Amino acid sequence: MHEVSRILERLERGEMAASVELLPLVYEELRAMARSKLAQERPGHSWQATALVHEAWLRLVGPEGAERDWDTRGHFFAAAAESMRRILVESARRRGRLKRGGDRDRQEIDLSEIAVPQPRENLLDLDVALNKLAGVDSQAVALVQLRYFAGLTLAEAAQVLGISPRSADRLWAYAKAWLREELQSPDFQAEEN
Repeated sequence: MHEVSRILERLERGEMAASVELLPLVYEELRAMARSKLAQERPGHSWQATALVHEAWLRLVGPEGAERDWDTRGHFFAAAAESMRRILVESARRRGRLKRGGDRDRQEIDLSEIAVPQPRENLLDLDVALNKLAGVDSQAVALVQLRYFAGLTLAEAAQVLGISPRSADRLWAYAKAWLREELQSPDFQAEEN
């Protein structure tokens, strides 16, 4: 059994001291996940990889942390990806509120920012579409979260989900097509908060 899995079992039993041992073992992988996701964000966002990891960590193992029923290292990283997704979505919603100038576009003065491509999809729209997809195929949502938010390769995500790489490839193609269709649908409307 991997050392991380042993520590996760201790956390599940309520041994909060085990979180001190877990952090050094997973910190760099969590930072890599956060850097991967933040590289896809729009320019000018306020998150840094370290802050995102720390916030996700507090939500995962803090005193008010989520369920700690991680069977394996893969489950832990899937939970971390979900936590990072929720943090970024909450942040995007806060940015979009009218009282915080959500109806205004941020204007960058630095000319070097002009060459930076904009993200292909809006994070809030993607979140709404993922929630709809969860009602149809929760495994597809888990795969999208692992690939898009955690930055895992298809093979790594397949291993975390316990499916073959070929099945993961088919599921990835299905999820991308479903999300593309949903996001481009004229009937699609994102939630307003």
